[in-house]
Amino acid sequence: MATPMSWGTYLPMLLRSQFLRSIPYPTTSFAGQTVIVTGSNTGLGLEAARHIVRLGAAKVILAVRTISKGEAAAANILKSTNATKNTIEVWPLDLSRSSSIKEFAVKAARLDRLDALVQNAGILTQRFGLVEGNEAHIGVNVVGAVMLGLLILPKLKETSKRFHVRTRLSFVGSDMQYVAQFKEARTTGSLFDALNREEEANMGDRYATSKLLLLYAVREMAARSPPTPGSDVIINFMTPGACKSDLFRDDLSWVFFMVQRIMMAIFARTTEVGGRTLTDAVRPDLSNEAHGAFLMDCRVVPNGSSVESAKGQLLQQRFNKELFARLEAISPRVTKIL
Repeated sequence: MATPMSWGTYLPMLLRSQFLRSIPYPTTSFAGQTVIVTGSNTGLGLEAARHIVRLGAAKVILAVRTISKGEAAAANILKSTNATKNTIEVWPLDLSRSSSIKEFAVKAARLDRLDALVQNAGILTQRFGLVEGNEAHIGVNVVGAVMLGLLILPKLKETSKRFHVRTRLSFVGSDMQYVAQFKEARTTGSLFDALNREEEANMGDRYATSKLLLLYAVREMAARSPPTPGSDVIINFMTPGACKSDLFRDDLSWVFFMVQRIMMAIFARTTEVGGRTLTDAVRPDLSNEAHGAFLMDCRVVPNGSSVESAKGQLLQQRFNKELFARLEAISPRVTKIL
């Protein structure tokens, strides 16, 4: 596989990002637009949805696993923005279940318009588990996320053509993709089968690897679906940086819990600032430069050697061939949308 970025290179870059980069407060109007934010009952998704409502969106759909939590989030946003109640809708979505993704996409297709999807929902855990035959990180962060993006893309294209607007599809990734080890890439067989072997799984690396694989898939989607006057959709992959959020939900010993709390207090961005980065990645005035790009600190940055090197490009092709075949098995012709 391609050699990932060294920690000696990654950490100084991350520190510059966290402490020296200023994240702009979103000001671009979303007036009249409809936006979906997944995983938006808490954390970064909630704050992104709040910003988008504040910026005048006609409708913001909170896509969540638990409706009651989504309704509480909606009430919280309405209270802080003074928006009208009909501005926010709460829809069920579970990225670990293909049936839920398909049902959600069918419902989204009935919308009058859809201007942006913030694909924020995901998991990070140290526990090995399977969802619909895939290791959970791969099943949710990659297979589920890409399947939803593909099924929503026709509505984004339709909206672009009908209303003469630039629509946006953004996947929340991680700068951890720079240092993903992805040792499973050394196998000569199926990458998915290798990722499913519990006895060989490095769960400390699995989240980073899932985000690298998501980047591979997003780049393929963007390459196959370039913006055109009749289908002007910007597809990108972004990182919010290290932020205070509810992503870290595993049960930890009290020692690790306290260390994590202290490090996050010193190092991490606030959840509100993190939400700004998600909002920026789908702002209506995004340029073509953002299409197929990796966004960090609200700007386009290099993808890293695991993507740009010759070995990385071969690995991207290899993984996407297997991923798209798997997606076709779940939802026939879904990859023909591109």
